[in-house]
Amino acid sequence: GKKYITREGGATVTVFVPYDCKNNCPFCINKKEYADTSTFSIKKICKSIRKLHRITPKCDFVFTGGEPLSDLDGLQEMMNCVPKGHRVFINTTLPVSEHFPEESIIEFTRVNKDKITCINVSRHMIHYVEESNDELLARLYVPVRVNCVLFHGYKHKNIKQFADRFARLGVPIQFRADYTVTTLENLYKREGDEILEDLMANFEYLGIDGCRIRCGYHFNNNGQHIAYHRTLPYSTITEERDGVSYDILYDVLIKQNGDMHSDWTYVPLDVEAYKNVTFEPYDLKVLEGRIE
Repeated sequence: GKKYITREGGATVTVFVPYDCKNNCPFCINKKEYADTSTFSIKKICKSIRKLHRITPKCDFVFTGGEPLSDLDGLQEMMNCVPKGHRVFINTTLPVSEHFPEESIIEFTRVNKDKITCINVSRHMIHYVEESNDELLARLYVPVRVNCVLFHGYKHKNIKQFADRFARLGVPIQFRADYTVTTLENLYKREGDEILEDLMANFEYLGIDGCRIRCGYHFNNNGQHIAYHRTLPYSTITEERDGVSYDILYDVLIKQNGDMHSDWTYVPLDVEAYKNVTFEPYDLKVLEGRIE
């Protein structure tokens, strides 16, 4: 059988909400999974949330999609299954329309303010979706971060202007590299990284942290924290130790139908083996500079 290792607290659990958004962002790898919703089930997702809570009662949960905030009742039902003691993150485009009035989203954050650690709002330099006004970010009852995917052909000259747009609201930013081209060999490579060059030229560089599968460069923009995140397109590293093969898990996924996977590449999680997972200290370390 499989042998798993994960970090203290447990692998991050990413929950794919069982309902779709109306967006078609070009970098979204999940869109095709939402084409057929016939097997989707909140009930089965809740069962998997409870199961993973029992195995790793301190793990983080991330709700993503699809669009978590496009069904606030459904999201509430799933969040109610996450017991106290977990950090909870929501990845969203922060949709606002006649179906999602601003007030209902603000109210949702008020009701869940003790449960939600941070809402990560997708905002990009190129417009793909109907965006709420920026002011809404400052009106939510929970911490907010902007996630911005930068990939081929992003507008270099606008990076400072883009950062300042959210700095005035006190919102930090995480820029993300195109992970589809990241490999173990180039994860930490700096030469030829245009995004890194732009960030270095525009902001005060603070330092870098990293682990086996991801790294983050950190910057200060007049008090606004900016991170630049590079990660591999998979989240399991296999290692031999004393002749035994271990799968080291960084992420566990709960799919729209409640199935549990041990990686983004459709690998089923061996739940029985995960019950006997070995915990070890998280290998994320500050490698250079100082990071608050």
